[in-house]
Order: sequence, then C-alpha cells, then structure tokens
Amino acid sequence: MNPTEPTRRQRRKEVRPAELAAAALTLFVEKGFAATRLDDVAARAGVSKGTLYLYFDSKEALFRAVIEESVLPLIDAFEIKEEALGADPERLLRELLVEWWDSFGSTPLGGTCKLMISEAGNFPEVAAYFNDVVIGRWSALLCRVIESGMEQGVFRRGNPEALRQMVFYPLLMRSVWLHSMAGCVACRAAPDTYFDTYFDVIFRGLLAAPSQENP
Repeated sequence: MNPTEPTRRQRRKEVRPAELAAAALTLFVEKGFAATRLDDVAARAGVSKGTLYLYFDSKEALFRAVIEESVLPLIDAFEIKEEALGADPERLLRELLVEWWDSFGSTPLGGTCKLMISEAGNFPEVAAYFNDVVIGRWSALLCRVIESGMEQGVFRRGNPEALRQMVFYPLLMRSVWLHSMAGCVACRAAPDTYFDTYFDVIFRGLLAAPSQENP
C-alpha cells in the first residue's frame, strides 16, 4: 500500500465529525437544544458516546461544528458573490435573498434561527456565538449592498439598518414558520407566488424613483 494513502480507518475518522454535526443539527431542530442529549446524537449518528467524545466534549461544541461545517461556507460564498456583482446592487440583493432561502432558510439549517429565538435566553454563549459569526456577517453584508445601491442611485435613501430589517425579516419569519408552524397551519400561498409578491413589494419600496426631467 502506498504509505501516503490514508487507511480506511483514517478516512473514516476524517468523515465522522461531519456526520456527528449533521446528526446534531437534525436533533437540535427536532427536539431543541436543551432537550438534545449527547447520547441522542451518538445514537442518531450510529456511533458510541465514547466515539462522540473523541471529537466533541459538549453540545455547544457540536453546535459550533454545525455552523462551521454548513453555515459559514454559505456566508463565504455570499461574500464572494458581493465582489462579483457589486456593480449591480439590485441583482445582487435579489440573488442573495433567493440563495439564502434556497441554501439556508428552507433547509434544516434554517431551524437554527428558530432554535436561537426559542432558547437564546437559556444558552447565552451559544446565542452570542451565532450572532457574531452568522447574524453579524449576514447583516453586515446586506447593509453593504443596500448602502452601495444608495450610493449608485439605485436604491432610495434611508437608514441602511432599518431597510435591511424590512427587506430580510419577512424571509426570516417565513423560515421560522416553516420550521415551527408549517406542520399544523396550512400555507395558502404557494412558494412561487409568495416570492413573486415578496420581491414586487420589496423592490417597489426600495428602488429609487426614476428622475423626472423638467419639461
């Protein structure tokens, strides 16, 4: 065997932390952070509790792994898109919001927002971490795009933070609803209809009025 080639056991050890993080995410969303035990995570991943402890010594460490494995790469990609489409803030903002929904809000990862809303008070360190590395970066990105649009005359002038909240919070609340109430309350608006209406309302309010030349 080539000495530089990893053994099967080594390859398995490299994969296992990601598997544990995926199992933890599923349980955090299903049961909540407080109700999830490390035993539950190990059982869901199909490993012993001792194996889990080789990689993670607490639920907090598992939560950080979920974010580092699955969420931070998405934000990295969003920031790369900002560099590529910065000259077209309307298109950039639209694509960022769609991609946030497709890759985060509508997926199990979106359940982390519901988790923070419901359990932040009991786990302030976890909430602070999520705020710093996820909410902070995403919010700053949206604010930069809105400020750039104002500077280019594409978006109306206003408070960037207030506009960011008005633009993003409807999607955030839809994600929270999806991961909480969707199982018991029917949604009468199909996703395509919702997003067509959402973007129509958002951009009608956000885009700058066309300049009018004097007759």
